[in-house]
Amino acid sequence: MDHLKYFKALSDETRIRLLNILLRHELKVGELVAVLGMGQSRISRHLKILAAAGLVENLREGVWGFYYIARSGPGRRFIDAVRYLFEADPAYEDDIREADRIIEERRLSTLRFFDHIAPRWDLFKGEILGDFDLNRAIFKNTGTHRVGVDLGCGTGDLLEPMNRHAEKVIGVDSSPRMLEEARKQFQNAGGNFEIRLGEIEHLPLSDGEADFVVISLVLQYMAKPAAAIAEVSRILKPGGLFVIADFGKHENSELFEKYGARWLGFSRREVEDWLTPNGFELQTVDSYPLEKALSLHIYHAIKNVNK
Repeated sequence: MDHLKYFKALSDETRIRLLNILLRHELKVGELVAVLGMGQSRISRHLKILAAAGLVENLREGVWGFYYIARSGPGRRFIDAVRYLFEADPAYEDDIREADRIIEERRLSTLRFFDHIAPRWDLFKGEILGDFDLNRAIFKNTGTHRVGVDLGCGTGDLLEPMNRHAEKVIGVDSSPRMLEEARKQFQNAGGNFEIRLGEIEHLPLSDGEADFVVISLVLQYMAKPAAAIAEVSRILKPGGLFVIADFGKHENSELFEKYGARWLGFSRREVEDWLTPNGFELQTVDSYPLEKALSLHIYHAIKNVNK
C-alpha cells in the first residue's frame, strides 16, 4: 500500500516544505538548510525519509548531493496527483522566495566566473581538451543549413567553423565579457555573423528561427539542463539539427573547483531523457576519450517534424 508510506512521509510540516521547494528547484542540502533556517542534520533526516518513500531523489556530484523530485515511478505519479495542493499556497511563499534568491545567486556566481576568465577561456579549454579537435568532431556530418546558432558561444571559437555549415551564424552568451572577446574576432566579418546577449533558458531568438543549433561544453554549467533543451526545441525548426557536446559521467572534481562546472558530466540516458519529451529523436552518439579520466560525448538529434 504505497499511498500509506507517501502520506506518512508528508505527515511532518518540514517535509511538506521541503517537497514544496523541490517541486520548483533542485538544491543541495546546504542550500535547503539556508532556505529553511534549520540545522543540517535535521534537514538531512527529513530528506532521507522523503527519499526512502520514493518522493525525492539524490544525485551525487563530487562532494555535493543535489535533491530533486522523483522523475518517474509511483512516487512521481503520487506527487503529480497532489501537487495542486502546493500551488500558490501563501504559507510557503517565503520558502520559495528564498530558494529563488539562492538560485539567482548561483546563476550570478557562474556569470561572474565567466566574466573573470573570459580573456583566458581558450587557454582553459586547451587545458581540458588537450590536442583534441573539438570543432572537427562537432561539425562532422552536419551538412549545411540556413541559420546556425551556437548557444553559450563564449569567445566565439565555434562561430567560424559553423559559418562553413550555415549561411548565417548567431552566437548567444550570458557573459558580456565573453561576448566582448567574440566581437573582437568577428567585428569585420560581415553581416552573416550576429552576437546576442541572453540566457539559454530564455533565448533572444524567435520560434523556429534556427535550422541548426550547437551547445558545446555548456550544459555542465546549467542549473536546469532540461530547460535549455526545451528552449532549443522552441527556436529550432521541425527537421532541424541539434548537436550537444559535453562530458560523460566522470569523477574529476577539478572541473568543479577550477572550471566552475555545475555537473560532473552526463550519461547518455540523462541526455535522452531530456531530448525525447522535447520532441527530439537522437540519431547518433560519438564518444571520444580525453586526458584527466574524461570522455567527450557528441549527440546529434533531429527535431521531430510534428513537434
